[in-house]
Amino acid sequence: MRCFLEIARAESVSVAADRLNITQPAVSRSLRELEDILGAQLFDRAGRGLRLNEAGRMFQSHAAASMTELMRGYDRLVKEGGATIRLSVGALPTASTDLLPRAALRFREEAPNVRLHILTGPNWLLFNQLRDGTLDLVVGRMPEGETSSGVTFQQLYIEDVVLVCRPDHPIIAASNPEVEIRRFPLILPPKGAVIFSTVDRYLSSIGLPEMRGDIETVALPAGRKIVQSSNMLWFISRGVVAEEVRLGTLITVDLASPLLSGPVGISVSRFAPLKVERNVLADCLRASTDELVALQMRPGSQRHC
Repeated sequence: MRCFLEIARAESVSVAADRLNITQPAVSRSLRELEDILGAQLFDRAGRGLRLNEAGRMFQSHAAASMTELMRGYDRLVKEGGATIRLSVGALPTASTDLLPRAALRFREEAPNVRLHILTGPNWLLFNQLRDGTLDLVVGRMPEGETSSGVTFQQLYIEDVVLVCRPDHPIIAASNPEVEIRRFPLILPPKGAVIFSTVDRYLSSIGLPEMRGDIETVALPAGRKIVQSSNMLWFISRGVVAEEVRLGTLITVDLASPLLSGPVGISVSRFAPLKVERNVLADCLRASTDELVALQMRPGSQRHC
């Protein structure tokens, strides 16, 4: 099954052999044995490569889930103390305040022998580390442009960018807050942040294409303190400030623009080898997403994931 899953990812027997550190004939033989057992051909030839056919795509999801369960069973048999495997995760701001902490606690129960290494940093750095193999996955907004090169993305949910201010800010009483934005100093995401293009498109759509921020940050501690202490307005992913909005220490300005919404999920290098621990963490992230959505749907709740 590992050979099959690696061939499916690489669409090449030779690349799969390199990643698994075994010979090409061994990979081909394993695939033939699997197809004999199943009584079905799983791939179609496409030039020098292989492409999953309908039977292969159907079997792929079951095979991946089976490998995950096998690793969980193995972990329960291991009696060594402490972590024996390391999984490195890059956390973009929108996922690092709530989603990833929840998933990390769930992952610790599911895979107690894996040490989870969480790194934060600028968008460009995390995706460069993902491509060079330093990180196993990145959690956050879907990458755009050159950042998405060599990366696959699995969506977890849709999240909007919000405009936040202090609770007694004068813009709250405005009947048309979009018109009032130009009257106040802004905190904007820096160029290179995942949400930079989203905010830039929105400002252009309301006639402020040249609007620049007096301050640029997506960091919660700095942005929160500045907004609470001034008339500044901050464009930031909702997930970053979800707790502050729930507690009422920051208020969202009602803009209701579809241009401010975008997908949040899991990014993995296209060339990363199969790693069961990564699949376990992905399952934990999906379960934590469901948990956050359920909290959001509770009557009276203001939480957003």
